[in-house]
Amino acid sequence: MAATAVLASAVAGTAALAPQATAATRAAAYNGVCGSGYKVVNSAPIGQKGTVYLTYNATKGKNCVVTVRNAAGSAVPMFAYVYTDGGEPQEDSGYYTSYAGPVYLAARGKCVDWAGGIDNQTTWTYGSNCGSLREYRVTKGW
Repeated sequence: MAATAVLASAVAGTAALAPQATAATRAAAYNGVCGSGYKVVNSAPIGQKGTVYLTYNATKGKNCVVTVRNAAGSAVPMFAYVYTDGGEPQEDSGYYTSYAGPVYLAARGKCVDWAGGIDNQTTWTYGSNCGSLREYRVTKGW
């Protein structure tokens, strides 16, 4: 009977802690700044700080990248980046309160490298969105 009481107490204590333990940072939603016709085709978290979105406009044959913070706040270093073989890398970087970008690149039928960073966290994705090839992603903090 004592073991049952201890078990019930432990379960009750776990249940009481569950809401705090499972509370997660709300992920940033794509904010639509790339414009009309751009659809999200890939995304990657940037640590616990935000998300970088890769969008594509099939009519224009262009990709667009934007980095969005989970919560707006004081300006911090941020960037959005996109590149494809044979093209010029496109980047927007600076101190921003909510998002960096958009940056655009014509990449119809090509693999793209894209990245985003917020403060001391970055996520880089290489060889992405090009059919059966597998992308490679690196997330780092410093």
